[in-house]
Amino acid sequence: MSIIAAIQINGSSDIERNLSTTESLVRKAAASGAVFVATPEATTYLGPHDRKIRLAEPVDGPTHQRLARLAAELQITLLVGSVAERCDDQRAYNTSLLFGPDGTLLASYRKTHLFDVDLSASGGVCFRESDTTGRGDSLVVADTSVGKVGLSICFDLRFPEVYKSLCDQGATLLTVPSAFTLMTGKDHWHALLRARAIENQAWVIAPGQWGPHDDEGLRMSYGHSLIIDPWGTVVAECGDGEGFCLAEMKPEQTARIRSQIPMNANRQF
Repeated sequence: MSIIAAIQINGSSDIERNLSTTESLVRKAAASGAVFVATPEATTYLGPHDRKIRLAEPVDGPTHQRLARLAAELQITLLVGSVAERCDDQRAYNTSLLFGPDGTLLASYRKTHLFDVDLSASGGVCFRESDTTGRGDSLVVADTSVGKVGLSICFDLRFPEVYKSLCDQGATLLTVPSAFTLMTGKDHWHALLRARAIENQAWVIAPGQWGPHDDEGLRMSYGHSLIIDPWGTVVAECGDGEGFCLAEMKPEQTARIRSQIPMNANRQF
């Protein structure tokens, strides 16, 4: 049994504020017993996109190393849900960084499915993430102290084949750091995350951004960071505001459910 935690913040273009808030919440989660802590998409910066590109760092950049040192200090596995990784003069990658308890970078994942949508007719956002973000081209599974972890980011959630592939590679914990919009989140967030847990018989941890952001007035995030067990039960959830939620992750529960309903043995296509 391991305690895992999902962090929820209200990110902005103030990097120092984002980092200090994140660090404080990660410390509190670790003090509560968490050995695996996950933060949301756009942990370090959520603001105007032209500035994001200028501020983007390589994976081993100073902002990211600060978070690596935090993982080492607390001796936890820390998933930094996503950062702006340097790509070129026009774009940055949207990248998850997974640090081990000694601060070593265990894995990184560049977001594959970019948020290109037009919800303006329904009162929502019109947004093209691909205009400023480079597209990742591979899926990532990493070994950690809580088992094999499959990495994804936000809009990936709508593509179930991603999670089937991650679990085919051995993942038992699926991570979905997000900045899900309020409009789509209220209708789709819980349903999609529970579906990914149920159909893959895997744990899901989904740390989210919450509230309004200063990214040119484009969005308000839904929040409701979740941890879901392999049966599809929500076992921990954040309310409104910044904070964190905790759950006991039991590997034997995954094995039991997969033996009771042997999906792979029964799959025909």
